[in-house]
Amino acid sequence: MTADDAAPLMERLLHADDRLRPSERKVAAVVLEDPAAAVHLSMATLAARAGVSEPTVMRFCTGLGFEGFHSFRIALAEALAIGLPVTHSAISPDDAVEAIAIKIFDHTVSSLDRARRSLDTAAVAAAVEHLLAAEEVLFVGLGASGIIAQDALQQSMLLGVACSAPIDLHQQFMAASMLRPGSVVVAISNTGRSRSIIDIAAQGKRKGATVIAVVGAPSPLLELSDVGVVLRTFEDTDIYTPTVSRLAGLVLIDILATAVAVRRGPEHLQRLQEMKEALSTFRGSAAPDAVHVSTEVADEVD
Repeated sequence: MTADDAAPLMERLLHADDRLRPSERKVAAVVLEDPAAAVHLSMATLAARAGVSEPTVMRFCTGLGFEGFHSFRIALAEALAIGLPVTHSAISPDDAVEAIAIKIFDHTVSSLDRARRSLDTAAVAAAVEHLLAAEEVLFVGLGASGIIAQDALQQSMLLGVACSAPIDLHQQFMAASMLRPGSVVVAISNTGRSRSIIDIAAQGKRKGATVIAVVGAPSPLLELSDVGVVLRTFEDTDIYTPTVSRLAGLVLIDILATAVAVRRGPEHLQRLQEMKEALSTFRGSAAPDAVHVSTEVADEVD
């Protein structure tokens, strides 16, 4: 099986023109027109609707990397179980709210699945090792990527090391300028081409920091980085398209923070557990007995 054959089925169907003959493309068009209905079609019925022969349908299936029609149909059902492809979740101005809700869920689930399937776990593991060895971590990003950086700051307790995520660009650059060997810059940019973020990451690298890039595709920022994690999502500039790259970035931060916390060992995890329990009491969500004990202690301190 090639790398293309390992890609999600809907993505392969959408980009299969170079691999399929004109007659086989007719089969692909019928499937893409109504994937849910195509799951229940026999090979003869699918051939009739596409106006081709049954051997053509079989060649279509093998051309996509399947052993036959049965395995193709199973894969199609599995693909639909995680949401329709983005071509079927495009939002129109006249869509009802119910349709918009379903389409955004379909688009998001399909996109996150794409990011999961294409994730380079070796790169993630390398990023975790650098974060474990870091003396301090600086998260930088703009716009939606800046939101990911702020979420990462929320996870700093899990990382167990001093973290910062300035919002202002000048502050980001100044923070990068104060880094030292042993520091880590996590530079987040879906395009990987934001000039400011590239300059900030480069400044941190000049000061001896390790650069971890979180990007959506090969890019100048990825080339600059010591470790690059690529999150491939169905992101575009359509006005109605949700920012799924932000959601994939938030998931990656959860992965990094959790992996680092686990790797730091039982003592760190115990401290995190104690912090969580204290936080529950602080915000009033702990059991009544725990709150009562906390109040008594506070009275004694007063």
